[in-house]
Amino acid sequence: MLNFREEVLELTKMLVQHPSIVGTVGERDIAYTIYDYLQQIPYFQKHPSHLRLSQTEGDEKERYNVLALVKGEDGNHEETVILMGHLDTVGIEDYGKWKPWAFSPDELMERWKNSKVKTQVRRDLEQGEWLCGRGSVDMKSGVACNMALIRHFAEHPEELKGNVVLLVECDEEDNSHGILSALKDFQYWAQQQNLTYVAAINTDYTAPRYEGDPHRYVYLGTVGKLLPSFFIAGKETHVGQAFEGFDPNLIAAELTARLDYNPDFCDEMFGEVTLPPVSLKQTDLKMKYDVQTSLAAFVYYNFFVYSWSPKDVLERLKEVAVRAFEQAHTKFQARYRQYCELSGDPYQPEEFEPRVYTYEEFFQECKKAHGAEFENGMRHFAMNLLNEEELDLRLFSCRMVEEMWSWAEDKSPAIILFYSSIYIPRIVLNEGEDRDLRLIEAVNRAVDEVQPYYDQPIQVRKFFPYISDMSFVAISDDEEGIQAYERNMPALGTKHKMDLEAIRALDVPVVNIGPYGMDAHKQWERVEVPYSMQIVPNLNYRVIRHVLENRGPKPSTSSS
Repeated sequence: MLNFREEVLELTKMLVQHPSIVGTVGERDIAYTIYDYLQQIPYFQKHPSHLRLSQTEGDEKERYNVLALVKGEDGNHEETVILMGHLDTVGIEDYGKWKPWAFSPDELMERWKNSKVKTQVRRDLEQGEWLCGRGSVDMKSGVACNMALIRHFAEHPEELKGNVVLLVECDEEDNSHGILSALKDFQYWAQQQNLTYVAAINTDYTAPRYEGDPHRYVYLGTVGKLLPSFFIAGKETHVGQAFEGFDPNLIAAELTARLDYNPDFCDEMFGEVTLPPVSLKQTDLKMKYDVQTSLAAFVYYNFFVYSWSPKDVLERLKEVAVRAFEQAHTKFQARYRQYCELSGDPYQPEEFEPRVYTYEEFFQECKKAHGAEFENGMRHFAMNLLNEEELDLRLFSCRMVEEMWSWAEDKSPAIILFYSSIYIPRIVLNEGEDRDLRLIEAVNRAVDEVQPYYDQPIQVRKFFPYISDMSFVAISDDEEGIQAYERNMPALGTKHKMDLEAIRALDVPVVNIGPYGMDAHKQWERVEVPYSMQIVPNLNYRVIRHVLENRGPKPSTSSS
């Protein structure tokens, strides 16, 4: 076992002490800090072209990725392993009275020791083997591990039977501009340095799966994430004539009742099960108060997948939307009838058929009705909408659908189903594929070798269960599934650009072996030192060596 603990601990503290909240100037500046650290390593002074500070492309903000390449001593091997991790963090609003010390790990720890804190936090403090602060577990300790590893290989290139590329990317916590921009850097180095990428190791955080869980987890491949969204058009009316309209919020409520926490929409593969969908937004689109009912509503749901493609999800949710619409309409009619019986008013229902479309279907209807005028109008609207910089990707997409609805000839109530956020691909590692098996075997071997040095069990599982940038180094969905996303994402090509061909060109199997901690994205965020700063870098050190030494069959896909 190599001794990484103190080096990784000090690097983690250095990184935590440099605020890098996503979208802030700190996110930009920490890239310089990491670059300057690596620049002091003699290898990179001797090979300056092997170190890059790369500005993201097509980004609304100035920010950077850091890339470093270490070649094996003989320099004759093409095969290359990627080490990756993100430098940005979420904000610190949740720290409350401890906000001033969110980036000061030692001082924050002392203040916690002298304060009333959660029982589990107190136990960890008393154990004395934890480090706290924003980014400590998600994921600056993972980046610190990678920096220590790249330093080690830079000093010992004779240990490499191939090459290692380090990527420290920005913007993981928002729209993944960092990794998506880095894909071109990977391609550039593949061509300029004669590299063939054969595996990737992400070092994002890991956590207990349940209270009292003793395991530390290593993950093969990753969950995918989609954000299916619904624009719901109702019929507005004055509240004094409530039953002359149709409230879109009633449909939204029915959708949420069917989807929120519903295990029927858990995706299962290899005996592992995703979390069910959960609502991330539910709102009407009224901009101010008045006594008119809402014309439209907007809802979206987090949707994790292991085996389902974007096309599969659309098909399932279109059926749900039809049922929700029908139930809302039935409930509306029943309550209208009951009101008329109470009031003595005549029951005069306005009948309409529930209508549910995908974005692509409704776009084609408008195109058929209005031709080039509609297409040009939508294109110009999108370009003008880019000037409203305060709109995030989700609201930008909603505004696009709302504009499309304005072209509808039939304004009776309807639902339009679409995607309003980035496509985060699932990645499945298959033992039947030689290149995947090579990485799987390297991981299993490394775990077996390192386990005797650590008391808690290290378990290998099939899917990393959290959203991460490892999703953008390969794609397991087929072309039909991907096209379903592309054709139903209104902001694609304007507000959001995603080079799927670059992902296909890289196409490497990926695992996650990262630090262990608690309460990521919360005020009690903390990382366990022994596992995260000693075991993790040793695991990844061994995986890298095993992959490069077990050359096996020639990889089926090359990035060069």
